[in-house]
Amino acid sequence: MAADLSGDIQTVKDTEGVVDSATALINSIAVRVQAGIDAALANGATADQLQPLTDEVAALKAKSDALASAVAANP
Repeated sequence: MAADLSGDIQTVKDTEGVVDSATALINSIAVRVQAGIDAALANGATADQLQPLTDEVAALKAKSDALASAVAANP
């Protein structure tokens, strides 16, 4: 008798959707923060003043890249 793997298969499909959604969310947050940085720079803020936000954008992008790499490594 073959094992019923339909539940496991659905879990994998659901997880893929969640990972894609999480990656998109992380990327969109980084884009929004970067837009705020760009607007602040255009309005007179200095790069030094905005460095904590710039660092956060870099961290968000790194997390998104790590998540995408993990998914690619475990198809």
